[in-house]
Amino acid sequence: MKIYESRLVAGLLLEEVTAEKWKNAIEIENILQKTSINTAKRQAALLKSRLQKLNREGWQLVHGGSKPVATQVAFAAAIAHSNLLADFLDIAVRDRFRTSHRTLSRNNWETFVAGCHERDAEMSDWSSSTVNKLGDTVFQILSEVGLLSDGKTTMLQPVAYERAVLDMLKRGGYDHVIRCMQVFY
Repeated sequence: MKIYESRLVAGLLLEEVTAEKWKNAIEIENILQKTSINTAKRQAALLKSRLQKLNREGWQLVHGGSKPVATQVAFAAAIAHSNLLADFLDIAVRDRFRTSHRTLSRNNWETFVAGCHERDAEMSDWSSSTVNKLGDTVFQILSEVGLLSDGKTTMLQPVAYERAVLDMLKRGGYDHVIRCMQVFY
């Protein structure tokens, strides 16, 4: 979820920088410390797009909160930004918890994506490399937030979300995001 980089982007959002100052920070100052300008621009745009799904209070928590708080708010932002991630959590991961199947494999991801095509006939076909890359990202996010254990067998585990995170989401009306985060209930 790029917490270090998310903190920097949240800081720019909080400062309400102009497009010129944004470009300067990302491309000239290279605040994200990327080896290529294109990588910095792409990553900054993604993080900005994610964070803009939240309110100013969310940006403040990412920017200045503890690492667990910043991580959990970045997770919430990723859910708000990506219907695919939200649906995977709400459908596939919730089902794994509900049925007491605590392992989560790449097969679960691939089955979920195939099910997306069944639920939405207009969904474009993705190459297997795209499905795999998206799966890598989703599993990394779940691991970073603590929903997946480390190790050879990835086991689902509940996460104790910080009160400040849940309160911010409730006040902001992010009920769907909370539901997706709390798939273990």
